[in-house]
Amino acid sequence: MPIVWRYSLKQEAPADSDEPPAVHEQLLGIGATAVQAGVSERAFRYYRQLGLLVRACTTPGGPGRYSESEIARVARIRELQALLGLNLEEIAIVLRNEDRMAQIRRTYQDERTSEDERRQLTRECLSLQESLRDTV
Repeated sequence: MPIVWRYSLKQEAPADSDEPPAVHEQLLGIGATAVQAGVSERAFRYYRQLGLLVRACTTPGGPGRYSESEIARVARIRELQALLGLNLEEIAIVLRNEDRMAQIRRTYQDERTSEDERRQLTRECLSLQESLRDTV
């Protein structure tokens, strides 16, 4: 299986991601990623279709490439299904809220964030946590 390096490919990171791309991160095709994640390609494609997963990037020919973060995300999806019995719609809410809370955390810790912005971020985080409680 060929190694694909992120710096040579078109990025497709989520719009809300503040994280810079890893320069030498190994990326895999959908089949290899599904195998490592422990799901079928069909299930992996379905998760992607529902917006639960996002390609790390695409190659010039168009096929998607996936990183370790997508494998970890599939593990989180399966964990939420198995442990809490959540359906995929509920899982989408949980993941969306977790993603936003991670973004809030990064912004809050940024030294350029004002005290007013931090208070607003704190209120938003509390609201997200209440939403998570309602979902779970």
